[in-house]
Formats: sequence, structure tokens, C-alpha cells
Amino acid sequence: MSIKDDVNYVKTELSGDEKVLESVFKLETFYKKNKLSIWGLAAAILFYFVITMGMDAVHQSRLEAANQAFLTLQQKPDDKAALAVLKEKNPALYELYTFSKAAKAQDVKALAPIEKSKDDILADMSRYTVAAIEKKPVDSTLYKELAILESAYLDIKAGKGEKAKERLSLIDARSPLAAFAKLLEHSTLKAE
Repeated sequence: MSIKDDVNYVKTELSGDEKVLESVFKLETFYKKNKLSIWGLAAAILFYFVITMGMDAVHQSRLEAANQAFLTLQQKPDDKAALAVLKEKNPALYELYTFSKAAKAQDVKALAPIEKSKDDILADMSRYTVAAIEKKPVDSTLYKELAILESAYLDIKAGKGEKAKERLSLIDARSPLAAFAKLLEHSTLKAE
């Protein structure tokens, strides 16, 4: 019986080895048929990673140059070279810096181009700042309630108490500006 078992064991081992060899031959024929496609795919993946790493390095370099220019401008606000570098390397940060400087100086001419910015938040802030400097009413998304307060104040100064009351009624009672709205509403009593 043991010879029979040994023969069966050898047969199963040989059939297992045959299956492995068959798989290797299938793999080899698949590789021979698709050698160009496989190498092309490997090259494309390698090319993608090299390009991605290069673009990341360029982006990082631009950010570092813009940050260095910004730090220079904080120390020397009149540095034209740093301002040019900031404008070229990071236009969004340049607009923000320009807005900050113009708002601080209350320079309406410098704020005017920022009102047309692609950045909606910065454009809205600029419009509001210009209106506040010029003491004109403005519709603002960010400073909606504050703009209402200012418009109501301008109406009170112009002697338009009812219009001011209508505007002040737009401010929610839960708003942090509700107390100021009530104070302004009380001042409309004197205006009438």
C-alpha cells in the first residue's frame, strides 16, 4: 500500500508542478503579445509622477518667493521689487496686501480696482470700505447689517426718519448689532 500511496503522491506533485509551469507559459505568452503596451503603461506612469513632482516643485518655489516678498513688504512697504514679485507669484496675496494698505490709508483710488476682483469676498470688502470712506450707502454681503446701520444713520442725518426705521427693522433682534439698531431707532424720534 505504501508504494501505491507514494505513486499517487508523486502524481499529484507532478500535476501541481505542471499547473505552475502552464501558468508561467501563459504569462510569458501574454507578455510577448503585450510587451509594448506594458512598457508604454509603465513609462506613462513614471512620466506622470515625474511631471507631478516637477509641477509641485515649481508651485512650492512660487509660494516661497511670494512669501519672502510679502515678508519684505511688511518690513519695507515701499519696496517696488518685492511688490512686483508678489504680484507675479501670488496675485491673490497681492490683492489682499493692496486692499489692506489702501484701506488703512483710506485710499479710494487704490481700492477701486479691487472692487472688480475675481475674489468675491475681497471685492465685497473693498466696495464696503469705499462706501464707508465716502459715507455712501452700499449693499454688502459680508457686512450686510453693518451696511444697513450705516445707511440708516445717513438717512437720519438727511432727515429721513421713516426710511431709517424701515432699514433698521431689517436687522434681526438676535443680531449683535441689534442694540445699535435700537439706539439709532430712538434717535429717529428726534429727527422727526
